[in-house]
Amino acid sequence: MSQEGEGASTAGKVVMVVDDDDSVRELLEFVIRKEGFRVETASDGAEGLRKIQALMPDLIVLDLMLPRYGGFDVLRQLQGGETSRIPIIIITGRYTDRTTAEMIRQESNVLDFMEKPIKPPVMAMALHKILKTKPPELGSGSSQG
Repeated sequence: MSQEGEGASTAGKVVMVVDDDDSVRELLEFVIRKEGFRVETASDGAEGLRKIQALMPDLIVLDLMLPRYGGFDVLRQLQGGETSRIPIIIITGRYTDRTTAEMIRQESNVLDFMEKPIKPPVMAMALHKILKTKPPELGSGSSQG
């Protein structure tokens, strides 16, 4: 019995993580799974684009510094067609000045921008806010047993 509307279930929601750093990918995968979402990952821009176009995830977490097709290029590719409606959270390990950060935020499907190191509670909150879902512990109550 899922309650639709404000705070829908996370079931069936897919989050795509595109990051070349294994430890960051593993952390994000852990956080996203813990929040009840399905996770798919890619370690470079080319693989990320291929998987995004095949899976049409509900949300993308995209690193800007990627091998084989940088994050900016991936972002541009995602602005057209079906993928233009997929919300994106940009993450970066490089210092980003305010002008660049604001420029990135202007992209229609970029809904959040985070600098590494990623804080799991902040990422979890952003996922639920963007996807309009409830965290598992709030959504299910503790009366099951």
